[in-house]
Amino acid sequence: MALKISSSVFEDGGEIPARFTCQGTDVSPPLAFSGVPAEAQSLVLIVDDPDAPDPAAPKMTYVHWVIYDLPPDTSGFPEGMKTLPAGAKGGINDFKRTRYGGPCPPIGRHRYFFKLYALDTKLDGLDNPTKDDVLAAMQGHVIAEAQIIGTYQKS
Repeated sequence: MALKISSSVFEDGGEIPARFTCQGTDVSPPLAFSGVPAEAQSLVLIVDDPDAPDPAAPKMTYVHWVIYDLPPDTSGFPEGMKTLPAGAKGGINDFKRTRYGGPCPPIGRHRYFFKLYALDTKLDGLDNPTKDDVLAAMQGHVIAEAQIIGTYQKS
């Protein structure tokens, strides 16, 4: 079975409900993981928006959430997860924090990529890493990956 990430509150390509955004309570959506390869030593979750600041003229990818060293038996997260599973660590997002930061697009409908990676190692030794630091440390260690895309536009 292939690695898979899904959510019970939005379909791949569907709209992220407002409660998971800056216009709601800005809590993380529930996520489910399946198909983690038996040889996986850790998981990484990265949530980002490649449409910032304007989907008609994107200039950057805005990072909303980075979690690494997730135990490979992690089956997902509940809505509004406050505490990471034992051993997991948060990376620094573009809100300058280690917790989830929901969609808050300044203009237009943006896409939010929820990317899950299975690694053949743990990423020990990182200290308050950014997404780029985590991606660099993952080089050569990704054994499976999956993603789901949600969209959001302010009302």
